[in-house]
Amino acid sequence: MRAAVRDRYGPPEVVRVEEIERPEPTADQVLVRVRAASVNRADIDGLYPRWQFTRLFTGLRRPKVPRLGLDVAGVVEAVGPDATAFKPGDSVFADLSTSRLGQGAFAEFVCDRETMFSAMPPELSFEEAATLPHAAILALQGLRRRDGRTVGAGDRVLIEGASGNVGPFAVQIARARGAEVTGVCSPAKVEFVRSLGADHVIDYRSLDYTRAPERYDWICAVDAHHPLLASRRALVRNGTFVALGGPSSWMLSSIVVTPAIALATDQSAGMMIWWKPFAPDDVTTLKALIADGSLRPQIDRRYPLDEIVAALRYVDEGRAAGKVVVTP
Repeated sequence: MRAAVRDRYGPPEVVRVEEIERPEPTADQVLVRVRAASVNRADIDGLYPRWQFTRLFTGLRRPKVPRLGLDVAGVVEAVGPDATAFKPGDSVFADLSTSRLGQGAFAEFVCDRETMFSAMPPELSFEEAATLPHAAILALQGLRRRDGRTVGAGDRVLIEGASGNVGPFAVQIARARGAEVTGVCSPAKVEFVRSLGADHVIDYRSLDYTRAPERYDWICAVDAHHPLLASRRALVRNGTFVALGGPSSWMLSSIVVTPAIALATDQSAGMMIWWKPFAPDDVTTLKALIADGSLRPQIDRRYPLDEIVAALRYVDEGRAAGKVVVTP
Protein backbone atom coordinates (compact mmCIF):
# COMPACT_ATOMS: atom_id res chain seq x y z
CA MET A 1 0.00 0.00 0.00
CA ARG A 2 1.02 3.64 -0.43
CA ALA A 3 1.74 5.75 2.64
CA ALA A 4 3.39 9.04 3.62
CA VAL A 5 6.63 8.50 5.55
CA ARG A 6 9.68 10.44 6.75
CA ASP A 7 12.95 9.32 8.31
CA ARG A 8 14.25 12.66 9.64
CA TYR A 9 12.99 15.85 11.23
CA GLY A 10 12.47 18.90 9.07
CA PRO A 11 9.97 20.86 6.95
CA PRO A 12 7.18 19.22 4.93
CA GLU A 13 9.67 18.46 2.15
CA VAL A 14 11.17 15.61 4.24
CA VAL A 15 7.94 13.66 3.68
CA ARG A 16 7.57 11.26 0.77
CA VAL A 17 5.00 8.73 -0.43
CA GLU A 18 6.23 5.18 -0.90
CA GLU A 19 5.03 1.58 -1.02
CA ILE A 20 5.02 -0.22 2.33
CA GLU A 21 3.60 -3.54 3.49
CA ARG A 22 -0.13 -3.52 4.17
CA PRO A 23 -0.86 -4.51 7.80
CA GLU A 24 -3.16 -7.37 8.71
CA PRO A 25 -5.45 -7.15 11.74
CA THR A 26 -4.73 -9.40 14.71
CA ALA A 27 -6.47 -9.82 18.09
CA ASP A 28 -8.94 -6.93 18.51
CA GLN A 29 -7.60 -4.85 15.62
CA VAL A 30 -9.50 -3.60 12.58
CA LEU A 31 -8.10 -2.84 9.15
CA VAL A 32 -9.61 0.32 7.67
CA ARG A 33 -9.43 1.42 4.06
CA VAL A 34 -8.78 5.15 4.28
CA ARG A 35 -11.27 7.29 2.40
CA ALA A 36 -10.07 10.61 3.81
CA ALA A 37 -7.63 12.09 6.33
CA SER A 38 -7.09 15.66 7.45
CA VAL A 39 -4.06 17.76 8.34
CA ASN A 40 -3.73 19.12 11.87
CA ARG A 41 -1.37 21.67 13.30
CA ALA A 42 -0.10 18.79 15.43
CA ASP A 43 1.10 17.04 12.26
CA ILE A 44 3.23 20.08 11.44
CA ASP A 45 4.48 20.49 15.00
CA GLY A 46 5.70 16.90 14.93
CA LEU A 47 7.70 17.40 11.75
CA TYR A 48 10.24 19.87 13.10
CA PRO A 49 9.41 19.20 16.07
CA ARG A 50 8.08 22.43 17.50
CA TRP A 51 8.96 21.69 21.13
CA GLN A 52 12.44 20.21 21.34
CA PHE A 53 11.77 18.39 24.62
CA THR A 54 9.32 16.11 22.78
CA ARG A 55 12.28 14.41 21.11
CA LEU A 56 12.72 12.53 24.39
CA PHE A 57 9.54 10.68 23.43
CA THR A 58 9.53 10.81 19.62
CA GLY A 59 13.23 10.16 19.00
CA LEU A 60 16.31 12.24 19.79
CA ARG A 61 18.07 12.20 16.41
CA ARG A 62 15.33 10.95 14.12
CA PRO A 63 11.62 10.13 14.50
CA LYS A 64 10.87 6.69 15.94
CA VAL A 65 7.60 6.51 13.98
CA PRO A 66 8.07 7.11 10.24
CA ARG A 67 4.38 7.41 9.31
CA LEU A 68 2.21 10.52 9.63
CA GLY A 69 -1.40 11.56 10.09
CA LEU A 70 -3.80 11.65 13.05
CA ASP A 71 -7.33 12.05 11.65
CA VAL A 72 -8.85 9.31 9.54
CA ALA A 73 -12.24 8.27 8.17
CA GLY A 74 -12.84 5.13 6.15
CA VAL A 75 -14.43 1.73 5.75
CA VAL A 76 -13.59 -1.39 7.74
CA GLU A 77 -11.89 -3.85 5.39
CA ALA A 78 -11.21 -6.71 7.80
CA VAL A 79 -11.24 -7.44 11.53
CA GLY A 80 -9.09 -9.51 13.88
CA PRO A 81 -10.42 -12.66 15.58
CA ASP A 82 -11.17 -10.85 18.86
CA ALA A 83 -12.78 -7.74 17.36
CA THR A 84 -16.51 -7.40 18.09
CA ALA A 85 -17.35 -3.70 17.71
CA PHE A 86 -17.22 -3.47 13.92
CA LYS A 87 -17.62 -5.60 10.83
CA PRO A 88 -16.37 -5.22 7.25
CA GLY A 89 -18.25 -2.44 5.48
CA ASP A 90 -18.77 -0.25 8.57
CA SER A 91 -17.89 3.44 8.22
CA VAL A 92 -15.61 4.63 11.03
CA PHE A 93 -13.40 7.54 12.03
CA ALA A 94 -10.58 7.99 14.55
CA ASP A 95 -7.82 10.11 16.06
CA LEU A 96 -4.61 8.05 15.98
CA SER A 97 -2.59 10.43 18.17
CA THR A 98 -2.52 7.99 21.10
CA SER A 99 -2.07 4.84 19.06
CA ARG A 100 0.47 2.38 20.44
CA LEU A 101 1.10 1.34 16.84
CA GLY A 102 2.02 4.84 15.68
CA GLN A 103 0.23 7.29 13.46
CA GLY A 104 -0.45 6.69 9.79
CA ALA A 105 -3.65 8.31 8.52
CA PHE A 106 -1.91 9.57 5.39
CA ALA A 107 -2.06 6.19 3.68
CA GLU A 108 -4.35 3.81 1.82
CA PHE A 109 -4.96 1.66 4.93
CA VAL A 110 -4.65 1.96 8.71
CA CYS A 111 -4.80 -0.85 11.26
CA ASP A 112 -5.35 -0.40 14.98
CA ARG A 113 -7.31 -1.57 18.01
CA GLU A 114 -11.07 -1.35 17.56
CA THR A 115 -11.31 0.92 20.62
CA MET A 116 -9.48 3.63 18.66
CA PHE A 117 -12.42 3.95 16.26
CA SER A 118 -16.00 5.16 16.45
CA ALA A 119 -18.92 4.79 14.07
CA MET A 120 -18.95 7.69 11.64
CA PRO A 121 -21.76 10.29 11.88
CA PRO A 122 -24.22 9.28 9.14
CA GLU A 123 -24.88 12.92 8.24
CA LEU A 124 -21.31 13.47 7.04
CA SER A 125 -19.20 12.49 4.07
CA PHE A 126 -15.87 10.76 4.68
CA GLU A 127 -14.04 14.02 3.99
CA GLU A 128 -16.17 15.91 6.51
CA ALA A 129 -15.83 13.19 9.15
CA ALA A 130 -12.05 13.18 8.76
CA THR A 131 -11.89 16.81 9.92
CA LEU A 132 -13.40 16.07 13.34
CA PRO A 133 -11.44 13.63 15.52
CA HIS A 134 -8.50 15.75 16.67
CA ALA A 135 -9.48 19.39 16.17
CA ALA A 136 -13.16 19.27 17.12
CA ILE A 137 -12.42 17.37 20.34
CA LEU A 138 -9.76 19.96 21.21
CA ALA A 139 -12.31 22.73 20.62
CA LEU A 140 -14.93 21.01 22.77
CA GLN A 141 -12.53 20.43 25.67
CA GLY A 142 -11.07 23.92 25.32
CA LEU A 143 -14.51 25.27 26.19
CA ARG A 144 -14.65 23.18 29.37
CA ARG A 145 -12.63 23.71 32.51
CA ARG A 146 -10.94 20.93 34.42
CA ASP A 147 -13.65 21.18 37.11
CA GLY A 148 -16.32 20.51 34.47
CA ARG A 149 -17.61 24.05 34.08
CA THR A 150 -18.37 24.89 30.45
CA VAL A 151 -19.25 27.87 28.31
CA GLY A 152 -22.95 28.64 28.71
CA ALA A 153 -25.76 30.84 27.50
CA GLY A 154 -24.99 34.54 27.78
CA ASP A 155 -21.23 34.10 28.23
CA ARG A 156 -18.98 36.42 26.28
CA VAL A 157 -16.43 34.17 24.59
CA LEU A 158 -13.33 35.11 22.59
CA ILE A 159 -11.67 32.57 20.30
CA GLU A 160 -8.09 33.54 19.49
CA GLY A 161 -7.16 31.78 16.26
CA ALA A 162 -10.73 31.37 15.03
CA SER A 163 -9.97 30.55 11.40
CA GLY A 164 -7.63 27.56 11.33
CA ASN A 165 -7.97 23.90 12.35
CA VAL A 166 -9.55 24.15 15.81
CA GLY A 167 -10.99 27.67 15.86
CA PRO A 168 -13.93 27.16 13.47
CA PHE A 169 -15.18 24.28 15.63
CA ALA A 170 -14.78 26.35 18.81
CA VAL A 171 -16.77 29.25 17.33
CA GLN A 172 -19.64 26.98 16.33
CA ILE A 173 -19.71 25.06 19.63
CA ALA A 174 -19.74 28.25 21.69
CA ARG A 175 -22.56 29.66 19.54
CA ALA A 176 -24.52 26.41 19.93
CA ARG A 177 -24.33 26.90 23.71
CA GLY A 178 -25.80 30.36 23.48
CA ALA A 179 -22.62 32.37 23.96
CA GLU A 180 -21.81 35.73 22.37
CA VAL A 181 -18.71 34.90 20.34
CA THR A 182 -15.83 37.08 19.20
CA GLY A 183 -13.34 35.56 16.78
CA VAL A 184 -9.76 36.75 16.31
CA CYS A 185 -8.08 36.13 12.96
CA SER A 186 -6.03 37.66 10.15
CA PRO A 187 -7.67 40.28 7.91
CA ALA A 188 -7.95 37.85 4.98
CA LYS A 189 -10.13 35.50 7.03
CA VAL A 190 -12.53 37.97 8.67
CA GLU A 191 -15.46 37.10 6.40
CA PHE A 192 -14.83 33.39 6.85
CA VAL A 193 -15.00 33.68 10.64
CA ARG A 194 -18.13 35.80 10.38
CA SER A 195 -19.71 33.08 8.21
CA LEU A 196 -19.19 30.59 11.07
CA GLY A 197 -21.64 32.55 13.18
CA ALA A 198 -19.25 34.76 15.17
CA ASP A 199 -21.06 37.83 16.54
CA HIS A 200 -17.90 39.93 16.35
CA VAL A 201 -14.59 39.51 14.50
CA ILE A 202 -11.27 41.14 15.41
CA ASP A 203 -8.49 41.56 12.87
CA TYR A 204 -5.47 40.95 15.10
CA ARG A 205 -3.28 43.20 12.96
CA SER A 206 -5.55 46.16 13.64
CA LEU A 207 -6.51 45.53 17.27
CA ASP A 208 -4.83 43.84 20.23
CA TYR A 209 -7.71 42.41 22.26
CA THR A 210 -5.58 42.43 25.44
CA ARG A 211 -5.46 46.24 25.23
CA ALA A 212 -9.10 46.80 24.26
CA PRO A 213 -11.77 47.74 26.83
CA GLU A 214 -13.96 44.66 26.24
CA ARG A 215 -13.93 41.93 28.88
CA TYR A 216 -14.78 38.26 28.33
CA ASP A 217 -16.06 35.42 30.47
CA TRP A 218 -14.00 32.95 28.51
CA ILE A 219 -10.96 33.19 26.24
CA CYS A 220 -9.86 30.14 24.27
CA ALA A 221 -6.46 30.68 22.62
CA VAL A 222 -5.86 28.00 20.00
CA ASP A 223 -2.21 29.08 19.75
CA ALA A 224 -1.34 31.55 22.51
CA HIS A 225 1.04 34.41 21.76
CA HIS A 226 0.14 37.16 24.20
CA PRO A 227 1.76 36.99 27.65
CA LEU A 228 -0.58 35.28 30.08
CA LEU A 229 -0.76 38.33 32.35
CA ALA A 230 -1.79 40.46 29.35
CA SER A 231 -4.49 38.01 28.29
CA ARG A 232 -6.02 37.84 31.77
CA ARG A 233 -6.59 41.62 31.62
CA ALA A 234 -9.26 40.89 29.01
CA LEU A 235 -11.15 38.60 31.41
CA VAL A 236 -13.98 39.45 33.78
CA ARG A 237 -13.40 38.96 37.50
CA ASN A 238 -14.05 35.21 37.55
CA GLY A 239 -13.22 34.56 33.90
CA THR A 240 -11.42 31.64 32.28
CA PHE A 241 -8.47 31.65 29.90
CA VAL A 242 -7.53 28.35 28.25
CA ALA A 243 -4.61 27.92 25.84
CA LEU A 244 -4.51 24.86 23.58
CA GLY A 245 -0.96 25.48 22.39
CA GLY A 246 1.77 28.06 22.07
CA PRO A 247 5.52 28.60 21.64
CA SER A 248 7.89 26.94 24.11
CA SER A 249 8.65 30.32 25.70
CA TRP A 250 4.94 30.90 26.36
CA MET A 251 4.50 27.42 27.81
CA LEU A 252 7.47 27.86 30.18
CA SER A 253 6.27 31.26 31.38
CA SER A 254 2.76 29.93 31.97
CA ILE A 255 4.14 27.28 34.35
CA VAL A 256 5.29 30.12 36.62
CA VAL A 257 2.42 32.56 36.08
CA THR A 258 -0.56 30.17 36.27
CA PRO A 259 -0.20 29.32 40.00
CA ALA A 260 0.27 33.00 40.83
CA ILE A 261 -2.95 33.93 39.07
CA ALA A 262 -4.81 31.17 40.88
CA LEU A 263 -3.54 32.41 44.26
CA ALA A 264 -4.02 36.12 43.66
CA THR A 265 -7.33 36.16 41.76
CA ASP A 266 -10.49 34.16 41.20
CA GLN A 267 -9.64 33.75 37.52
CA SER A 268 -8.63 30.47 35.90
CA ALA A 269 -5.83 30.85 33.36
CA GLY A 270 -3.28 28.58 31.78
CA MET A 271 -2.53 25.72 29.41
CA MET A 272 -5.09 22.97 28.86
CA ILE A 273 -3.32 19.94 30.32
CA TRP A 274 -6.42 17.77 30.74
CA TRP A 275 -6.88 16.96 27.05
CA LYS A 276 -8.26 13.47 26.45
CA PRO A 277 -7.95 12.55 22.74
CA PHE A 278 -11.12 11.20 21.14
CA ALA A 279 -12.80 10.71 24.53
CA PRO A 280 -15.99 8.65 23.96
CA ASP A 281 -18.29 11.05 25.85
CA ASP A 282 -17.00 13.98 23.81
CA VAL A 283 -17.35 12.04 20.57
CA THR A 284 -21.00 11.45 21.51
CA THR A 285 -21.44 15.18 22.13
CA LEU A 286 -19.92 16.00 18.73
CA LYS A 287 -22.25 13.58 17.01
CA ALA A 288 -25.23 15.26 18.67
CA LEU A 289 -24.05 18.69 17.51
CA ILE A 290 -23.62 17.34 13.99
CA ALA A 291 -27.06 15.71 14.05
CA ASP A 292 -28.89 18.90 15.11
CA GLY A 293 -27.03 21.04 12.59
CA SER A 294 -25.10 23.12 15.14
CA LEU A 295 -21.70 21.99 13.88
CA ARG A 296 -20.53 21.70 10.28
CA PRO A 297 -16.96 20.93 9.22
CA GLN A 298 -15.28 23.63 7.15
CA ILE A 299 -12.99 22.31 4.40
CA ASP A 300 -10.60 24.74 2.76
CA ARG A 301 -8.75 22.49 0.29
CA ARG A 302 -8.44 18.88 -0.78
CA TYR A 303 -5.22 17.20 -1.86
CA PRO A 304 -4.49 13.68 -3.18
CA LEU A 305 -2.03 11.62 -1.15
CA ASP A 306 0.67 12.16 -3.78
CA GLU A 307 0.54 15.89 -2.94
CA ILE A 308 0.91 15.44 0.82
CA VAL A 309 3.91 17.78 0.91
CA ALA A 310 1.83 20.59 -0.62
CA ALA A 311 -0.98 19.90 1.88
CA LEU A 312 1.39 20.07 4.84
CA ARG A 313 3.08 23.18 3.48
CA TYR A 314 -0.27 24.95 3.02
CA VAL A 315 -1.15 24.40 6.68
CA ASP A 316 2.38 25.17 7.86
CA GLU A 317 2.20 28.58 6.20
CA GLY A 318 -1.01 29.41 8.08
CA ARG A 319 -3.02 29.86 4.90
CA ALA A 320 -5.85 27.42 5.61
CA ALA A 321 -9.30 28.72 6.56
CA GLY A 322 -10.72 25.57 8.09
CA LYS A 323 -9.41 22.07 7.46
CA VAL A 324 -7.24 20.58 4.73
CA VAL A 325 -8.24 17.08 3.58
CA VAL A 326 -6.01 14.39 2.05
CA THR A 327 -7.49 11.50 0.05
CA PRO A 328 -5.69 8.30 -1.12
